[in-house]
Amino acid sequence: MRISDIMTHDVESVTPEQTICDAARAMAKADCGAILVRDGDKLVGMVTDRDIAIRAVAQGLGSDTLVSEVMTDNILYCFEDEDVQHVAENMADIHVRRLPVMNRNKRLVGIVSLGNFASSTNVNASSTLLRGVAQAH
Repeated sequence: MRISDIMTHDVESVTPEQTICDAARAMAKADCGAILVRDGDKLVGMVTDRDIAIRAVAQGLGSDTLVSEVMTDNILYCFEDEDVQHVAENMADIHVRRLPVMNRNKRLVGIVSLGNFASSTNVNASSTLLRGVAQAH
């Protein structure tokens, strides 16, 4: 089974020039805790609800703060044609709950998360990932 079989295809995103308020609204609309950040068709980062809370609100920054000021810009990813078990093992090793999914031309095509694995029929992959994410860094 390939990642493309379980990933979420419709991905919300924001640009680095948008505000954290825009990012929070996009998260609310998508009912998720992370939004990918794109510059044109290039993936440049990710911003999470935790990034907004810790890097902006806790620092006294306003809702007009730019996404680029609080986003994580060194983003790991996987490819859509990779094996589900292999990606689960990699995600477990690096203790992440979600990864952007790219095609071989390095264009964003989706995102895969712990929830996608839990909903898949590959019980081994989901348990591998869950164990890895649950471990302390």
